Amino acid sequence: MKYFYSLLLVGIGMWMLVACKPGKLTGVGNAEADSTAEVMPLEYAKGFSVRMLANGVKLVDVADPQTDEDRMPVSYHFALVPAGASDNAQGLTDEGGEFSADIPEGYTEVRVPVSRTIVMTMLQLSNFTALEATDVVKGITGTKNLFNKDILRRVKDGQIVKIGMEGNFDAELILAANPEVIFISPFKRGGYDAIKETGVTLVPHLGYKEPHPLGQAEWIKYVGLFIGREREADSLFNAIKDRYNTLTQRVKEGTDARPTVFSGEMHSGNWFAVGGRNHLAQLFRDAGAEYILKNDDTGGVNIEYEQMYATAANADYWRILNSFPGDFSYEALRASEPRNELFKAFKEHHVIYCNMKQTPYYETTPVEPDVLLSDLVATFHPELLPSDYTPKYYQLLK
Repeated sequence: MKYFYSLLLVGIGMWMLVACKPGKLTGVGNAEADSTAEVMPLEYAKGFSVRMLANGVKLVDVADPQTDEDRMPVSYHFALVPAGASDNAQGLTDEGGEFSADIPEGYTEVRVPVSRTIVMTMLQLSNFTALEATDVVKGITGTKNLFNKDILRRVKDGQIVKIGMEGNFDAELILAANPEVIFISPFKRGGYDAIKETGVTLVPHLGYKEPHPLGQAEWIKYVGLFIGREREADSLFNAIKDRYNTLTQRVKEGTDARPTVFSGEMHSGNWFAVGGRNHLAQLFRDAGAEYILKNDDTGGVNIEYEQMYATAANADYWRILNSFPGDFSYEALRASEPRNELFKAFKEHHVIYCNMKQTPYYETTPVEPDVLLSDLVATFHPELLPSDYTPKYYQLLK
């Protein structure tokens, strides 16, 4: 009997040594997740994490990177099970042989790679286009301000359906698209009750809430996990990161001047300004400018005109993004609100402008933060870029 207990204690001791090996995580908060899980390294993204079990199952945890519980549930949990595995969760098998793993309690099983999905936003779509995986997309909300010719062709040919806009989704069209998962942007009033009734797994994509542009771009890895393009996603992100950080370092070493900048404009009596934790604010900082709301600790805030003027009257630059029909101008900016001409940036013609009707801003910028950075550096510190640099998105309004 003593010999039996000795063996038992030795076994437990060896198990603890393995489970506590540095660089590993043991368990996921419940008794069913005893397998050692290796953490997949992420550099900038705060909204998701990935743990890889020895049997090939990946545990993906999603949470709001801005901890805004009023708009987003605390977290989502997915267990990505490799295709070809047995439906028996107690003894999953694949071509490599037998292995066993329980899907941890609280995790939603998703068989990967996913081959049919619906996306709700241009940001999500940008990940699929960058990965050359538009064939996986079977549904989108609409084609307004959409430039991608391949997507437009697929919509025209019926390969991609338009499911309707937020709050007015067509459940029949969703079911007709036959998606395995639906990528959502879980706003408080997203109208997702109708979608939930379809029984399709909803997968939140929170790249838009990342406080760093590279954090937003790193969500391409998240999509890559679901569609079996992990290596491609890693390669794309590493190239984006290297270009972005190289230019950021050039700005740090090349100039001490930091002009001030503010953002937004009046719409229906409100001025929505991005907060100090918004990825745009980080872009300004990395481009060598000082954002006037740098001390704001939110992703965005509604400000009355008088308050914005008191804060930004003497700012050097003014960034505007809109969908103005035709050519936007200083006259159009004055016509929309006569007091706009009082800003120093207006008087000196230092408005940085992008028209979403003329450029695929939301369609491509989530995976091109390095290009956005270049455009802003070309404005704030043109001497740091080649003289023949041509902006893609932002340029000074003429």
